[in-house]
Amino acid sequence: MRTGEPLPAVGDVLTALATGLWHWDTATELVTVDAEAARLLGLPAERTTLTEAQARARLHPVDWNEIISVVGLAVAEDTLAEVRIRIMDKLGRVIRTVRSRSKPSYDADKKSFQLIGTLQQVTEPVPGTPAGRTAVTGDWRRSREAFLLDAGRALAEARSTAEVLRVAAGLSMPGFSPDGLAVFGVEGDRLTIIGHHGQQPGDESPFSHMDLDTDYPAAEVVRTGRAVYLSSAEAYRARYPVTWPLAQHFDRQSWAFLPLTVAGRTMGAWMAGFAYPVAFTPDERSVLTTVARMLAQALSRAGVTESERELTDGLQRSMLPTLGPEIPGMTIAARYVPTGGGLQVGGDWYDMIPLPGGTSRAGAGGRFALVIGDVQGHDVRAAGLMGQLRIALRAYASEGHRPDAVLSRASRFLNGMTYGSIGDGDPTDPRFATCLYVEVDPETGVLEIARAGHPEPAIRMTDGTVLARRTDSGLPLGIDPDADYPTTRIVLEPGETLMLCTDGLIETGGHDFETGWKRIRTILETHDGDLEELADALVQAVHGPSSHHTTGPLADRREDDIAVLLLSRQDESHGDTVTPRPAVRRTMLSVAQAEPQRVGFARQHLRELLHDWSSADQVDSAVLLLSEMLTNVLVHTDADALLLAEVHGETGARRMRIEVTDTSDDLPHKRRPGELASSGRGLMLVELLADLWGVDPRGEGKSIWFELHEPSGEVSG
Repeated sequence: MRTGEPLPAVGDVLTALATGLWHWDTATELVTVDAEAARLLGLPAERTTLTEAQARARLHPVDWNEIISVVGLAVAEDTLAEVRIRIMDKLGRVIRTVRSRSKPSYDADKKSFQLIGTLQQVTEPVPGTPAGRTAVTGDWRRSREAFLLDAGRALAEARSTAEVLRVAAGLSMPGFSPDGLAVFGVEGDRLTIIGHHGQQPGDESPFSHMDLDTDYPAAEVVRTGRAVYLSSAEAYRARYPVTWPLAQHFDRQSWAFLPLTVAGRTMGAWMAGFAYPVAFTPDERSVLTTVARMLAQALSRAGVTESERELTDGLQRSMLPTLGPEIPGMTIAARYVPTGGGLQVGGDWYDMIPLPGGTSRAGAGGRFALVIGDVQGHDVRAAGLMGQLRIALRAYASEGHRPDAVLSRASRFLNGMTYGSIGDGDPTDPRFATCLYVEVDPETGVLEIARAGHPEPAIRMTDGTVLARRTDSGLPLGIDPDADYPTTRIVLEPGETLMLCTDGLIETGGHDFETGWKRIRTILETHDGDLEELADALVQAVHGPSSHHTTGPLADRREDDIAVLLLSRQDESHGDTVTPRPAVRRTMLSVAQAEPQRVGFARQHLRELLHDWSSADQVDSAVLLLSEMLTNVLVHTDADALLLAEVHGETGARRMRIEVTDTSDDLPHKRRPGELASSGRGLMLVELLADLWGVDPRGEGKSIWFELHEPSGEVSG
């Protein structure tokens, strides 16, 4: 071609360069190719129009997905879309590799893409060479896919911002790993540094709290939501001359600044710096963009988790009280452990409430109340109801009401809260709460207990024996606004410890109530230490590493909040130490005329008291005689019965004394009933089975008692 002659047609030039033209409109789903492009696709060398399905059939399926990804990235960044494509024959064999370069545009009205581009045959690069690294086929593709899978899994498992940053710092991208990174956040109109890697401490200072209007790449990314790629120091200096001196001393050659976008909102920017030149090909940009998206999602999840954890901690701290001043003669310990999921806040609570009046000065040994309870559910609503119920209980107790009245009023209050008669109740989601309220007189050790469907209290006696104290109970709070809550009075002797807990302490870890109680009872009986150490031991047995070795029989390992309250009455010689030591083992229980079912409670109570007695036959005999004596009082008198059981002496040479007292003056008489008689054998059994027995008149009423002496050398059956 001579100078001055007209230029050849574009089509002729492209044909001479073995380059084909193609046009793709996703609205019509048609692909138009010229003769050279058709030849490269393995079709007759003539202009033709193909459907998307026909064109797709000529391409490797992995490369078709690559085209979709690269086109979307090019539209977002307003750049060219470049991709290598393997052309397949009808038998699925690769016949050649072509390079496609196109300029995509997006029609917002039609919601479709239009692409006009070129196809040119290229030589498949050798794996491991620089050319192979920039290709989308071969080893680099497989390395990239493996890298993205590993990176996605690692970022998904990160649970805190610090963990996310550690994962990001350890990412080894296939062929172009950065040697430094920084994650920027946004506070108001300023950039903040969330974290960085590859720089010295303090290097981030010039970039902290930078105004978003600053001529700096990360600020521009946050403002526009578009990535910035700087492949050389000259490009950085030319585009951002004002802030180039800040980046110059890091001695890097290339930079990528990408937006961290979640739900359409740019929450920050990610900077990846490279110590060598990087061209930032479409494939490399695709990897960086994918990592930035995963990083943004991970940071967002971590931020939500940390906010929830901070909310949970603050909410729980505000709702759980301190135990107040020391009580002369008594020691108190408490623990709360959230073990469920979600916000890790639920409906368990405990409280200590100073009471008005009493036998001592308030705040210096006066009466006080211990409360423990559990609102149904493990969510924010349960926590809210718990806080309101705790305040209501404290208010009713501070007014001077008795334990039964406190729970009755609290039940009415919660019923109104959950059924909508007061407050913002939700009738479709009624809630109830179990609760145990104990009024304590420190001087006498008298405990008055009212219970609303809560687990029974337990007493650890001075010799380490643990008894579940049977107490009267009403319905859980909130079910019946007119429910009654009978009061049970017991005495906490010097050296004894009272344990109150929620069901999470008993049933967590796949346990039912029976097996869970055995686990807790073992800890109570064998622990050697003070009250705080005992509280820690109870929690560790259920929630610590050792709990995984004591799982229960249930297939579903139930997890629930744990609340524990311990109250110990000190004696002068041992303080609050709960170390087992020989002492008189004693328990007391009343059986009213209107409550004959408590005879069964008394039998179980005696068995627990004699749990380590060496002769099982004697335990059976004692239980039989006790049942006869209590039944005799209920049947032949109008009085209530009071059981007093004591165990004296050292193991192997102990004696038990069982005494039943009533207010009737009618003394029992030994009779000789006939074979068909239905009664009259009580004293005969006592005389036959007991080592000693007797009937003692009292000033008002009488007491019948018996003793059994433990045989030496026998083993408990």
